[in-house]
Amino acid sequence: MHRERFYTLTASCPDRVGIVAQVSGFFAQHKGWILETSLHAEPDSDSAPGRYFMRLEVKADSLPFMLAELRERFAPLAAELNMDWRITDSAVKKRVVLLVSKQEHCLYDLLARWQAKELDVEIPCIISNHDTFKGFVEWHGIPFHHIPVTADNKVAAFKEIQRIFEEVKGDTMVLARYMQILSPELCAAYPGRIINIHHSFLPSFVGAKPYHQAYTKGVKLIGATCHYVTADLDQGPIIEQDVIRVDHSDTPDDLVRYGKDIEKTVLARGLRYHLEDRVLTHGNKTIVFR
Repeated sequence: MHRERFYTLTASCPDRVGIVAQVSGFFAQHKGWILETSLHAEPDSDSAPGRYFMRLEVKADSLPFMLAELRERFAPLAAELNMDWRITDSAVKKRVVLLVSKQEHCLYDLLARWQAKELDVEIPCIISNHDTFKGFVEWHGIPFHHIPVTADNKVAAFKEIQRIFEEVKGDTMVLARYMQILSPELCAAYPGRIINIHHSFLPSFVGAKPYHQAYTKGVKLIGATCHYVTADLDQGPIIEQDVIRVDHSDTPDDLVRYGKDIEKTVLARGLRYHLEDRVLTHGNKTIVFR
């Protein structure tokens, strides 16, 4: 991965002739140095017309203007192509708020990657419905918010989570084995900005205790799924998945132990793709430019 500062354009639009020529021509006109390009055409289907997806990285100092002016100058072309688009700056770190319950493995893994600069983000706070990890989180110098969630206070609890997320100017919310179902209102407030790790190879074994479901079913592969959160439980667009082989001698506890390793790596990969603006959604699918 190159280290120089760059701008990332991600866009999708109705498919047509000349999209790449027009976009690359725009940057060439302004002496923009394109560092990386990823393209994908989704063909026509019975339910939707064809759509084109792109991701471009442009060397920031090759352009004669800054980000705000780049966005302003690109907007007319985007309007002409009927684009959904955004341009981000690699120099601006994303702000990631982690939510966790009582299982530590995903939290520990993400914090280790953060400390090692493998995840070059800011973590303005961590939120939990238990106080189990308060000392551990604060040892890392990160503010910890304990927000209990009960049957009686769910509405207020999720409103408080949203208030904190807004207050710290969060970009992405990560459910690192946060064992609560978010309210529809919270899901609707941040489409494509809440990421969950589910401990099964979705769409198999949704809901609670998927490893026990897998054991009962006698499957030979178990997995984990990183996906965007929607109001439909475990049904959001999938970002990343992986599996591991198991056999008849493995117990449910063995499956849980194996699964924790997959969950950590799948969540870390999926989060990285999201943070690097490599994920574009298309209905309930994703295009992931690795």
